[in-house]
Amino acid sequence: MSTGTAFHNRTETLCRSRAWRRWSGFSVASTYNDFAQPEYAAIRHSAALIDVSPLFKYFVKGPDAVHLTNRVFTQNTAKMQSGQIVYTPWCDPDGSVRQEGTVFRLAENAYQVCTVEPALGWLNRNAVSLDVKIYDRSKALATLALQGPTSRAVLRDLATPEIDDLRFFRWLESEIAEIPVMISRTGYTGDLGYEIWIPSEHAIRVWDALMVGGAPHSITPCGLAAMDIARVEAGFVLLNVDYISSESAILPHHKMSPYELGLGWAVKLDKGCNFVGRDALLVEKEKPKGNRLVGLELEWPPLEEIYLRAGIMPDLPLEPCREPVPVYSRDGKHIGRATTRVWSTLLKKYLALATIKSEFAKPGTMVQMELTVDFKRTSAPARIAKTPFFRPDRMRA
Repeated sequence: MSTGTAFHNRTETLCRSRAWRRWSGFSVASTYNDFAQPEYAAIRHSAALIDVSPLFKYFVKGPDAVHLTNRVFTQNTAKMQSGQIVYTPWCDPDGSVRQEGTVFRLAENAYQVCTVEPALGWLNRNAVSLDVKIYDRSKALATLALQGPTSRAVLRDLATPEIDDLRFFRWLESEIAEIPVMISRTGYTGDLGYEIWIPSEHAIRVWDALMVGGAPHSITPCGLAAMDIARVEAGFVLLNVDYISSESAILPHHKMSPYELGLGWAVKLDKGCNFVGRDALLVEKEKPKGNRLVGLELEWPPLEEIYLRAGIMPDLPLEPCREPVPVYSRDGKHIGRATTRVWSTLLKKYLALATIKSEFAKPGTMVQMELTVDFKRTSAPARIAKTPFFRPDRMRA
């Protein structure tokens, strides 16, 4: 049975929709009211406060902390400065991705690893014979994502003026309501935003301070559905939705490598150590595999025509739909699948993330995505698009 997070005494009262989503044994609001769009609007136009406490958080400490993290992750953790964060996948020996997440360098021999699903067993397995300790801090740390154009102003008022100088993918120590917190310039929305890492016993006090102090900046509690819309616009993948973890893939061809996921930039083959999966990725670098994760854009006029021919108004998902549908070439050949789909009210386009055969992955290529209209299968023209679909300058400014 799922339980509430450290913020449940506040979110349970606010969640009038009673729409909860289960995440790693916790119940987190999917939407607080009947529709996700007002909450999504807070992400793009003001400040959204999102409970992401179910993230798994591990502390890696000891003389061999650098060795372990460099052995597991494809990024080069030895080059990280204290206060820096990297986004990174990690792989099986065959080069297929187990997960992706963030790694924080806390000190010379200390890191924080954040994952969507459990990774403690994998870290321990690779730590054999190393002088390192791994602590599961998942329940001890509550986490809020504060995302949107006015998020910096909220933290400037409540935390520290130095928030203006906090660079993208960096963190600092601060206080909110006299509670020590860590604030990182990270998030899952593709917008200006921060994540706040709070001792769980003080979670409610920090929530209350943010809601009161953030009111002049239009702070809004936001559920996971709205964050899901934003992350599709940002082109961010979701584990076991847009790709299947190598831990749970049933068929070999369901596994994907960092290169197939578009994460080749996070693979440091020359970092000077033989990290897990490196040999396989060296081969793939020279001989790429056959699939690529891409964006799809479906514009309104063709969609409207398809629905009107059937005598009904267009019915497109205003919240992300995670049921995969086939993608075809223009001559009807099956070339892949669209994994997450949503109508973007911001861009006025039907967007999708899809995995397709590499020869069709060039931006601008026209393909067909399956639709069901009036209980009949049909397809609509879609254009291969570069991701992110949307990325404002303020995200990194």
